[in-house]
Amino acid sequence: MRIIAIAAAMILGCAGCATPPAPVAPETEAVQVMVLGTWHFAGSESDVISAKIDSPLTPQRQRELEEVADALAAFKPTVVVTERVTAAPDYVDPNFAAFAPSDLLNDEDERVQVAYRLAAKAGVARVLGLDEQPSDGEPDYFPFGKLLEHAAATGQADAIGALIGKAQAMVGEETERLAALSMRAALIEANAGKFASPAFYYEILKFDVGEAQPAAELNGYWFMRNAKIFSKLIDVTKPGDRVVLVFGAGHKFWLDHLVDETPGFARVDPIEYLQAR
Repeated sequence: MRIIAIAAAMILGCAGCATPPAPVAPETEAVQVMVLGTWHFAGSESDVISAKIDSPLTPQRQRELEEVADALAAFKPTVVVTERVTAAPDYVDPNFAAFAPSDLLNDEDERVQVAYRLAAKAGVARVLGLDEQPSDGEPDYFPFGKLLEHAAATGQADAIGALIGKAQAMVGEETERLAALSMRAALIEANAGKFASPAFYYEILKFDVGEAQPAAELNGYWFMRNAKIFSKLIDVTKPGDRVVLVFGAGHKFWLDHLVDETPGFARVDPIEYLQAR
């Protein structure tokens, strides 16, 4: 579960012809990882804060998404990863095998519109689903209800309500601002701006009282979910792989951190490719 997810369709025109950065040198031994933060194009009922704009299925949006795929394909990915729970040990995303170009005109899901589109365009055969959700005996990775109960019990219900309201207002303002942008420009903002910020997670820590620490636990479990996602990535990649992860923007901070701090992995900034001209 993410704090912020917007489901989308910001409208503008083409970002112009692009001359992308040179792909990673073949001699490198690092696993090159590009974390592309996005929003849930079809909306989300599981996020604390979610907003839906218009559909990515319009002809204008489809043209813009093709531009995005062209820009990212210059990275020459060998693996594309989706936010889908799949079976160990290979973690193959089974839905990609059934993907057809006609799905781009019917399915709003960002896994189809961005991940599958990119994989098809770049000739990537390895499309994996590495999301992590609790199974039997595992913890809730986003115990937000517990935090709300704690806030009510400690006289902080109004304060946490105000914080949520502040976050909702931010999403509304950002959504309105991004509505004037092309998909390429909107994705740049999603990866550089407030949607990818961990600020909300840190701000809720002030609601903990003594040994009653549901906000600290929420932060810990959120990191655990991302660490498990990254652990799976380690299992299924090899030196020289070039990976694009298409995940909710709320995951980006920790996934980038894990790439940066793990020997044998190197982070690639998607913005450099999306901005290339």
